[in-house]
Amino acid sequence: MENKKALSFVFIIVAIILGCTLYKQFDFENFKFEKPALAYVYLTVFFASIFFIVKSFKNKSQQ
Repeated sequence: MENKKALSFVFIIVAIILGCTLYKQFDFENFKFEKPALAYVYLTVFFASIFFIVKSFKNKSQQ
């Protein structure tokens, strides 16, 4: 049980850091990222971390 809490905390921290990074790299005047290739990697990991966070909270609510 402790291991699942720690993993959820790690994914929350990763999601916050990547979300801030993506926000900083996005150019709102041109609606483009400064570094598109790196942004796709960040988005992939960001969505994966959000998926694991939702999955862990879903499992907690079922129990």
